[in-house]
Amino acid sequence: MINLHVINKKEFFPIILILILALSRLIPHPPNFTPVVSVAIMSGYLFKNIYLSFATLLVSMILADAFIGFYENMLFVYLSLLLIAYFFYKIAEKINLKNLFFFSILGSVIFYLISNFGFWYFGNLYEKNFNGLMECYFLAIPFFKNTVLSTVVFTYAALIADHFYKKKMFN
Repeated sequence: MINLHVINKKEFFPIILILILALSRLIPHPPNFTPVVSVAIMSGYLFKNIYLSFATLLVSMILADAFIGFYENMLFVYLSLLLIAYFFYKIAEKINLKNLFFFSILGSVIFYLISNFGFWYFGNLYEKNFNGLMECYFLAIPFFKNTVLSTVVFTYAALIADHFYKKKMFN
């Protein structure tokens, strides 16, 4: 697990960065234009300890959701974010400015598929069959565009901020 005495100064900036990203959900924004997927990507990328990555991700999301309000499909949202964080933790060394665009889209697709499945599963808007699930996915496409765009914007901003922080502090 996480021993707070072992967290070194290299990990404080990533923790703060993830908290800022997650709490920025509280600022008024267009539908689904949030840093949620970026939080998952960057927590997987920034930490050498997967448990610290998960803990930072979960704490930051729970804090923001405490203000926004909790919702029925939170389990699916959180599971998708943990899966994204784990995936990007495993490929962290491959993440750079050149391929971050593709990875942002990939993270957004994972989030879209899992979170909308939860919306369909727990919601009452769609029939509980394959056609209802496909209708849910289809009607969520307009929101998906904002998810992709915000993920690209916030993930690049976070990666660049981390780069400049490391350059200033550790060079």
